[in-house]
Amino acid sequence: MTTEPLIVNAIINGEKIQTEKKIERENPAHPEEIVGYAPNNTREETKRAIDAAYNAFKSWAWSDVDDRITRMKNAIQKIKEATPEIAELLSREHGKALYDAQGEIAISLMWMEFACDHVKKVIEPELKEHENGKTIITHDPIGVVSAITPWNYPISLSTIKIAPALLTGNTMVLKPSPLAPLAVSRVTEIISDEFPPGVLNLVNGDAEVGVELTSNEKVAKIAFTGGTKTAKHIMKAASETIKKMTLELGGNDAAIVLDDFDVNDERALRRMVISNFLTAGQICMIAKRVYVHRSIYEAFVEKYIEAANKWIRIGDPFNPEVTVGPVNNKNQVQYVKSLIEDAESKGAKVIKLGKVLDAKLMDNGYFLQPTLVLGADPHDPIVVEEQFGPTVPILPFDDEEQVIELQNESIYGLTSSVWGEEEHAVKVARRIEAGTTMINTAAVQGLDVRFPFGGVKQSGVGREYGEDGIKSYTETHVINLPNNLELPYIPE
Repeated sequence: MTTEPLIVNAIINGEKIQTEKKIERENPAHPEEIVGYAPNNTREETKRAIDAAYNAFKSWAWSDVDDRITRMKNAIQKIKEATPEIAELLSREHGKALYDAQGEIAISLMWMEFACDHVKKVIEPELKEHENGKTIITHDPIGVVSAITPWNYPISLSTIKIAPALLTGNTMVLKPSPLAPLAVSRVTEIISDEFPPGVLNLVNGDAEVGVELTSNEKVAKIAFTGGTKTAKHIMKAASETIKKMTLELGGNDAAIVLDDFDVNDERALRRMVISNFLTAGQICMIAKRVYVHRSIYEAFVEKYIEAANKWIRIGDPFNPEVTVGPVNNKNQVQYVKSLIEDAESKGAKVIKLGKVLDAKLMDNGYFLQPTLVLGADPHDPIVVEEQFGPTVPILPFDDEEQVIELQNESIYGLTSSVWGEEEHAVKVARRIEAGTTMINTAAVQGLDVRFPFGGVKQSGVGREYGEDGIKSYTETHVINLPNNLELPYIPE
């Protein structure tokens, strides 16, 4: 395993850039270890990157789509070859278990390949012949895209934007999170090297970089994944020039367990546990609150604890037995702890789950043992706020009207799940306000890159994945060819 700190580059107009001031990234499992350094770019450098993308767009927009696909497929192959190195780097800087890091790269590649295979269909011009003549509908690139991505799934939440943007003829400036900038920088560099200078640019930095990316008049679209609070600032900044936006935001995703769910189904219970604690609970689409019908509540909790104790193994991400690694950063640890302590102070019961494989490591790293919270009030912060960490409340409900109301009163609506007999579960799912609802599974286990993904209410604007996700990087252009050029309603 590589232990020397890695230094990654910014990329501006094809040039690899270093800065005197750098972003330092530690290993969450071993905070004393510096994994690497990323450039800390300035606002002026960000302007240069946007200018490079703006100038490159003038020719890239009219490039041959087959050439774009070939370039992206070359990048995909190189990422596949570098997967062991990239997965190791991602695990070290992020804290997620190695199998989880490998899974993130696999999902990213799956999506990139889908985008390559479907982009021609999405942007194919449509010819409509009708009684008034002919109409041509084209799907053209938008321009410069600013992509701002979070730390929890840095590679997949960047490639979900890079692939469709470049394949449809746009150019891009990408800014990763300073809490996980290294592995995504390596992936971005691999992709950028396959494309002409200026097509894909990479900058790192703090708020001033983000402000430039969201307010610069040469940026035509913003693609952002992150918190709802930040998105509100982005929308204000973008309003001055009416930029296009795709925003995938926070969620407080509910799992609803119906009275006909089989509490003895060990595989289903394992899926539920994974949907709560994969990546230490730091996934936007993870099941963050669980409502169980009162008739099966006690039996469900008993079986859930059994399933959790079998699957959860906490420790060093490189230990092949580990399923849950540390939380990504100290601030997130403190926030999740505060939610648990608040619930406990109000009388909730907190149950630790799983097996700690290295107690000494737990004391030194950013670890939190997964917990189950019972007896919380439906309106306690641990239930209504997005915890984004390894804790989950389970609450009883008495009837479906009640649980649907509890689900839908949230300001969020990213994903949800319903667990029970399939026809019954689908009937309940139809009444849920969410962008995606999964039946008898949840979170990444139920994700399918072939279909659109995004939120309703304050969980987002627009969709990613699927053909809709590709089309979101295009503008519709209608060209009319009327057969009657006279306009009889205009007087002589």
